[in-house]
Amino acid sequence: MSKKKIKKNNFIIDKETARQRVKAVWPILKKNYPDAKTSLDHCNALELLIATILAAQCTDARVNIVTKTLFKKYKSAKDWADAPIEQIEQDIKSTGFYKNKAISIKTTCRKIIDNFGGKVPDNMDDLLTLNGVGRKTANVVLGNAYDIPGVVCDTHVIRLSRRLQLSANSDPVKLEYDLMEIVPRERWTHFSHLLVFHGRSICIARKPKCEICPIAQYCPAADNPKLW
Repeated sequence: MSKKKIKKNNFIIDKETARQRVKAVWPILKKNYPDAKTSLDHCNALELLIATILAAQCTDARVNIVTKTLFKKYKSAKDWADAPIEQIEQDIKSTGFYKNKAISIKTTCRKIIDNFGGKVPDNMDDLLTLNGVGRKTANVVLGNAYDIPGVVCDTHVIRLSRRLQLSANSDPVKLEYDLMEIVPRERWTHFSHLLVFHGRSICIARKPKCEICPIAQYCPAADNPKLW
């Protein structure tokens, strides 16, 4: 393993130190969040893909409220592809940015039918050809629908990765590749979930609860988290 040091954003990341930090916090986070998994309700890859698209700039809780009835109405890629765009807009309106999301969903489902036999692709390259699907969405689908490891870099993962000094990058794609180097591959998906759960409950953005944080002893930012 490389021990190369990378200097960015005024602090240095030693990858070997970062690997050891991941190793140290992993069992603690697992113990504290035994049920860590995606918060988006779904029964298959298509439902998870749609839910993830809807979750952009929207809470998972709101998306779950909407999809509870939505997935009873639209049960296949063909149902979405054949539905009038105006109807999809109305059905997803409460998730915000509904016009763009409706276009993404409809065109994505049409491509799934035309190019992939009606099945959501199970690899990164094909997923990235779908409208509205970036690496974050693709990794959500791969990790949670197909059990293919993927690092999901949402706002919580970005924030905690900087506070723990696992990476100096705030760009999601650059951060994803950084974490892929220091987190064992088989743990990529689960580690992402653990950071999300910890970010929601303890390591929140404005007033992190460092005084009760179970991994504070391993966190370089514990004394002054607002700097990170």
